This record gives sequence, structure tokens and C-alpha cells, in this order.
Amino acid sequence: MGGYILAIDQGTTSSRAIVFDGQQKIAGVGQKEFRQHFPKSGWVEHDPEEIWETVVFTVREAIAKAGIAAGDIAAIGITNQRETVVVWERETGKPVHNAIVWQDRRTAAFCDKLKKKGLEKTFARKTGLLLDPYFSGTKLSWLLANVKGAQARAAKGELCFGTIDTFLIWRLTGGKSFVTDATNASRTLLYNIAENAWDDELTEILRVPRAMLPEVKDCAADFGVTDPSIFGAAIPILGVAGDQQAATIGQACFEPGMMKSTYGTGCFALLNTGKDMVRSKNRLLTTIAYRLDGETTYALEGSIFVAGAAVQWLRDGLKVIKAAPDTGTLAESADPSQEVYLVPAFTGLGAPHWDPDARGAIFGMTRNTGPAEFARAALEAVCYQTRDLLEAMHKDWRSNGKKTVLRVDGGMVASDWTMQRLADLLDAPVDRPVILETTALGVAWLAGSRAGVWPDRQEFAKSWARDRRFEPRMDEATRKVKLKGWRSAVKRTLIAA
Repeated sequence: MGGYILAIDQGTTSSRAIVFDGQQKIAGVGQKEFRQHFPKSGWVEHDPEEIWETVVFTVREAIAKAGIAAGDIAAIGITNQRETVVVWERETGKPVHNAIVWQDRRTAAFCDKLKKKGLEKTFARKTGLLLDPYFSGTKLSWLLANVKGAQARAAKGELCFGTIDTFLIWRLTGGKSFVTDATNASRTLLYNIAENAWDDELTEILRVPRAMLPEVKDCAADFGVTDPSIFGAAIPILGVAGDQQAATIGQACFEPGMMKSTYGTGCFALLNTGKDMVRSKNRLLTTIAYRLDGETTYALEGSIFVAGAAVQWLRDGLKVIKAAPDTGTLAESADPSQEVYLVPAFTGLGAPHWDPDARGAIFGMTRNTGPAEFARAALEAVCYQTRDLLEAMHKDWRSNGKKTVLRVDGGMVASDWTMQRLADLLDAPVDRPVILETTALGVAWLAGSRAGVWPDRQEFAKSWARDRRFEPRMDEATRKVKLKGWRSAVKRTLIAA
């Protein structure tokens, strides 16, 4: 048994596997994209079998690139796209339907129906979440109601429900482990985050049989052992966390008041609030940041549905760029006299608006508007939305006058232009770490520390290293004009919806 740790990072558009060595350095990486399915407007699905195949492929690729054997891996950590729902047969492990993705909006009418019954306060009090199609619970209700025989089969204990982590663990262990962790459970609308337990009242409202719910464990725990036939060795799975919580851990945001923001397909900002379960008055989420040794640490979270997805839209939809890194260069060449605003509500707007019916809009176009202005508008939209989250967080969390330093990660932070514009519009410093793979690093630490081959929390926090700090350079007058234009664009988008 070696000191290597394998992190499985199952994301929205691709699966990745990263092998870290005993010094927390990357030794091997595997990555593979998979198909996105859009059966109807606002619906987003994945094929669970394709996800499984890409995970197995990328793990084998990462192990091969690291030049090690599976037996050299001390433990596995799993991080995953949250809120995406899979239902499968307990006996065969076969999914009964495609996975319904976190971006999917098909249950908007059902959420409205629950709100009209006055149930949102009940859900918010117990789960810290709002009634929105984003979360797992209403997606699960839809599957049970719309897949033939599913409701009855679930009641008999024939079906299993899980977020992607649970499905992968089930498959990796040959069906021996039916488990999840507290962070993923906290995103389902079914889990009471104060009591750390599935909630009978909520499962009854959403008609979810308790028999189909997995056991909930700490983020660092014994989740099972892989079937040796898959990778060539029986490897313990010792760490699990939803992707945004994993990034919070990877950024070493262990102290109350520390904040990170991850820029992937969407953007998610988490502010550590310690043992305090802060109830937002500004339509942010109260969620579990992590649970270690039975002790729960909470966070405020703001969710932006479209961040890197806007860059994908430029590449695949409009075809104005060939590759994502081209966006920053193109944005830099944009006409400074044109203020073009993209409100990327392709699947509704997340925090702090929570309007599932809003749709994307572009404002400020002229005959001279071209690809450069579109690129700048797409990148600035991410920065503006982050500013909205930060303002809401400051209203909910008293920072005692200290200026927030934002730790950032995710694919988009490689762009210096985007990070500088983010600092400018936030009027706050932005820190980019040396290791950008913070999501994978977070679960690797969970697994590695549990296995006893990686350092404890304090030593891990000391190892966090900054690559570059971006300080605000934009003058206040320019910032005010740009923010006023953004707020006007959002307001008009919401009115149009």
C-alpha cells in the first residue's frame, strides 16, 4: 500500500481522475467528456452508464500516467456534481431513467405548487434551501411519478436513489455500499441539516419512500472498498464531498469568514460560518460545508447556474471562438465604448434572484457589436453575478469591516483578464492558488488524512499557496456605471420573464 491518493472528480460535462502523491503533488490525470442530453427546453439529462464508463476510463488512465499500480493507492476520494439525481434497481444496479441534472428546470411548476401551499418556509427551516428545481428532491418526485411503476417499486424497496457519489460508490463496491455524505445529503430537500438526518415530514411531502435513501456519513469516513476486478486492487473509499464543499476544503477555508468561489460550468461561492447555521435574509442558501468527526460546519452559499457554460455557448452555440482560452484575449480587444451586457439565464437565474422562468438576454448591442464584445459580456456576466452574491453575503454575515479576500478556483480562473475584471468589479482582492485543482485536492485530503498518509487539518491549511493576488484597479466612477448597467439588465430580464 503506497502513499498515493486517487481523487475522482465527476463533473457536469466531464469526468476526471487525479492521482496525487504523498507530497500532495499531481502524479497523473485522466479526463473524458460525455454527452449532454436536452429532451425539451429547460430539461438537462445525463446517461448514468456513460458517466460510469468515463469514470472507469479516467481512473485507469490516471493510474497509467502516474506510472503506478492500483495497489499503490492508499485511498479514494470522490467529489461530484451535486443535486443530479439517479434512480437505479437495487437488484441489478441498472438505472431506470437518465440522470436528471442539477441544471434541469422541469419541476418549476411543482415547486410553485408547493410554495402556494405555504411549504417553502418548512423546507427552508429544515434544509436551509429554497423550493427551486435546482435541488434533488423535486427531481426525484418527478422520476417516481413519471417512470412506469417507479413509485410502487420504490415503496417495496426495489429502487435506490442517489446523487452521483452514491451511484458511483454503489458501482465501485459491487453494490455493497449504499451511502452518501452529509454535504450531498444536504442538497436534496430531504435532509434536516440541524438534526443531521433524513426528515420524515419532507420525504412524505415529496412522496419519497425512506427505503430508497442511502446512509449518510461524515465527509471523511469508511464508504466501502472497490471491487478488485475494476482497477486491479481493493481500494478503500475514505472521502466524499459535493464539488463545491470539496473546493472549500481544498482552498483550506476552515475558519469562519473565509470564502471561496469556484468557476466551472456554474459558479458557486461559499462562506464558512462555523458552527452557526446562519439563516439568510437575502435568498442565499444555508448549507453544510463539511462534517468531520461528527461535528458539522455550516456555510452560506450563492449559486450561479451559468459561468463557464456561457463560454461553451460562445464556442458551441455561436461558434465565435474555437477554444475557451480564446475568450480572454478576445475580450481584451473589445471596444471600450460599448457596454454590452449578457444576462446568462439559459436555465433560469440562481441566487439571489431564484427565478426559474427567466431566460437569457443581451442588452446594449449596436451594429458594431461583434465577437469581442460578446466575449467580454460573457466573462463580465460571471463577475457581475459574483458581485451580487458577495453583497448578499455581506448583508447576512457581519465581517466586522474587514474586506473579503476571495479565494478562487475552477477552469475560468486561469484567465488573468477575467480574474482582474473580477477584482475590479468586486472592489476586493482575488487570490488564485498554485493548485487550481482544489475540488479534487479537497476530497484527496479527506481520503488521505483518513488513511493517515496526508497531514491533519492545520498542517494542510498551512500548505495552501497563492499563485497570484489580483488587486482592484478600476476607478470607482467606472465601476458604478458598469454595475448600474448590469442591475438594469437583470431587472429587465426578470420583468420580461
